[in-house]
Amino acid sequence: MHESILQFKNVSVNYGAIQAIRDISFEVRKGEILTLIGSNGAGKTTTLRAISGLAPLSKGQIWHQGIRIDGMPSHQIVRRRIYQAPEGRGIFLNLTVEENLDLGAWAAPTKTSYQADLERVFQLFPRLKERRTQSAGTLSGGEQQMLAIGRALMGHPEILCLDEPSLGLAPQMIEKIFEIIQSINKAGMTIILVEQNALQALQIAHQGVVLETGTVALSKPAGELLASDEVRKAYLGE
Repeated sequence: MHESILQFKNVSVNYGAIQAIRDISFEVRKGEILTLIGSNGAGKTTTLRAISGLAPLSKGQIWHQGIRIDGMPSHQIVRRRIYQAPEGRGIFLNLTVEENLDLGAWAAPTKTSYQADLERVFQLFPRLKERRTQSAGTLSGGEQQMLAIGRALMGHPEILCLDEPSLGLAPQMIEKIFEIIQSINKAGMTIILVEQNALQALQIAHQGVVLETGTVALSKPAGELLASDEVRKAYLGE
């Protein structure tokens, strides 16, 4: 059993009069993949934004290794090695592939490993190496997604939050992205994965949290959620 690395305690986030998440509690264990699943508007992205300090809490607490991080500015959360690859890629289209990766390294704990980190990203994503001098705007959707993940990896994250990494990608590219998520997790990284493709997400995750209209409906080992008739009907299209 892995130790807990991140805890959500009765967290609520409001956008004006709208309550996006309400009283959610769960924990993320070190070295595991936790996936958040649920329909559109269930509060998955808001949950990731709350971790990154981009969505202020209206109630509750978020703890990382015994330190409370809700209320911290986002750059301090990044310095705690909690990184997010946002939905819609969020890369700088007018910069080259390599310049985007350089930006990912600004908060790395040590600058001396830059070259080794770059090589590691290029090993995971050979396509990025081929296109290192191209502007990011000229990449395909799948390549931009690789770049968003690669840029996050340049900061040596301890926890990597991935928001819809397979969104809008061709099936072959989705498979590749999921393989890479598994390989970086096997190397020891903790991953919080938000994914519309619930079946594939649960197949690679250790734990799953099902969100329904901003609340936690279920929180169980991923295998148990996969085996649940209720989950299969509601989220796996069966």
